[in-house]
Amino acid sequence: MMPAIKNNYLKLLFSLFLLPAFFSCDRKKEQISATHQRPNEITFISLSHIGGERGDYKIIKVTKDSIHAEKGVADQQTHQQWNSAITAQNWKNMIASIKIKNLDEIQSSPSQQSVDGIDETFQIRTPKKSHIYVNSYADTVHYKQLKQFKEQLNLILPTEYQ
Repeated sequence: MMPAIKNNYLKLLFSLFLLPAFFSCDRKKEQISATHQRPNEITFISLSHIGGERGDYKIIKVTKDSIHAEKGVADQQTHQQWNSAITAQNWKNMIASIKIKNLDEIQSSPSQQSVDGIDETFQIRTPKKSHIYVNSYADTVHYKQLKQFKEQLNLILPTEYQ
């Protein structure tokens, strides 16, 4: 019984440290450049899938000119990453479905990590605000715009990061 408790404690500890680090990446650089842009323009989108029994993670960060993707398994201490430039048209296609005025209406759902589930987390930044959603796929009315973003993203990502 002790190893199960220890493993769950380690998973929780890992999650608590990984998520804040994920959300703080590139924040200063984004804030400086964002002050010169329109306040309701999307400047950054990230999508992550984190959790599971082995500590699986996949993190994708997209800006108007690049994509950074990484994935791994904490249990096996594996890590891979991929970077690519994107065109202005790719960025436009990806964010076309996202309506800034509707972002506050998207609802998150409870975390699944406590039951060895995987959480899907979106972060969408504008110069005015950062929107964070966890497992919002349960919000069938408002999730459609995020689903369309994922479909456009998958047209660019290598198969192993989809």
